Amino acid sequence: MTEEKIEPAPAAEEDFKEKYVRALAEMENMRKRMQREKQEMAKFGIENSIAEFLPAIDNFENALRFAEQATGEVKSWAVGFQMILAQFKEVLHNHGISVFHSEGHLFNPEFHEAVEIIETDEHPDGTVLQEFTKGYKSHARVIRPARVKVAKLPIKLDIPAEENAEQKS
Repeated sequence: MTEEKIEPAPAAEEDFKEKYVRALAEMENMRKRMQREKQEMAKFGIENSIAEFLPAIDNFENALRFAEQATGEVKSWAVGFQMILAQFKEVLHNHGISVFHSEGHLFNPEFHEAVEIIETDEHPDGTVLQEFTKGYKSHARVIRPARVKVAKLPIKLDIPAEENAEQKS
């Protein structure tokens, strides 16, 4: 008996090579996607944790504003607290979180939460007049919207001249 070597057909060999290369590419793409998702989840978790500290930072800033009017000893303490606040702000900066200012800009529901609306014709409709709490954002999303007071044009009721004359008589 002679042993004959069975050679795979060239087309089948090419088919196997193509499937192998495609499977390697799919695995590499999946590895990259999973790594990207893991980084995004970690970043999202950090941003959510930092968001819980933002009210404390706001209170810190408000308290330090009042310390400027206090006695000498309180002012000395305030200098130390200013340094601690600077460290908190540095942590925010290191994680890509920044404050955005709203006063004078147009209201944008993505960045602002309207807590008060004032009817006025002194400012364009939708202009942010006052910022009650600062807004914070990261590179990709808003961490906390700014709480603001917004201008709204007053509603003008146009009464026809005939009705106005009848009301006067």
